Amino acid sequence: MIELRGLAAGYPGHDVLHGVTLSFPPGEVLALVGPNGCGKSTLLRAAIGLLPTSGGEVLLDGAPMGSFSAKQIAQKAAYLAQSRPVPNITARRMALHGRFPYLSYPRRYRPEDYVAVDRALAWTGAADWADSYLPRLSGGQRQRVYLAMALAQDTETVLMDEPTTFLDVRHQLDTMALARRLAAEGRAVVMVLHDLCLAMRYADRLAVLEDGRLVQTGPAEEIYAAGTLDRVMGVTLRRTDTPDGPRYYFA
Repeated sequence: MIELRGLAAGYPGHDVLHGVTLSFPPGEVLALVGPNGCGKSTLLRAAIGLLPTSGGEVLLDGAPMGSFSAKQIAQKAAYLAQSRPVPNITARRMALHGRFPYLSYPRRYRPEDYVAVDRALAWTGAADWADSYLPRLSGGQRQRVYLAMALAQDTETVLMDEPTTFLDVRHQLDTMALARRLAAEGRAVVMVLHDLCLAMRYADRLAVLEDGRLVQTGPAEEIYAAGTLDRVMGVTLRRTDTPDGPRYYFA
């Protein structure tokens, strides 16, 4: 499990995060929400060891993140970045990159690597174009391939920065349902989301950030009752009951 304790992080001469304490427990979907520039993406990158910290600490299974090699971290946590290159390779070959942490050099894929990749492609709905080259795919199709790459890594924690970007409504819902499935398997799923209604519907907890600080953490009902999103985001959020549970919308 990844834990942030009083974390301060950012870029040389400029901290973006200030004293953030947050944990990513297994079996939970956690949504990071807040205005643009509040530190959501920075938090993910610092949590996975891709950004240096200037204060506090990041723990992985109770030990300092710095005590692990990059390969060891990658066997524990997968990270889906917000923007990615588009190499001229097939979707299956891209997804196979998720198996790199388990291979020695030179990389020779094993039968279990292909099984993991085909399963991940099927989970994300990308199996039909596994042999298509990435530049020929739409933005939404590529997004599902990148998600398959992260899932093929087969880690205890999955960190995703805006995974629903470029996806149509149906595939946004499919992605959130997949996040719930991963959590049901005992994984920790952390997602940066701009769609507050998706976050409120599917996440077990929301972590609301403002100006690099953690404002509130809790389930949707607590966040809504406190009016935190209304204040931080400058919106008017409303709730209605349905046979499938509460739904949230903007008035």
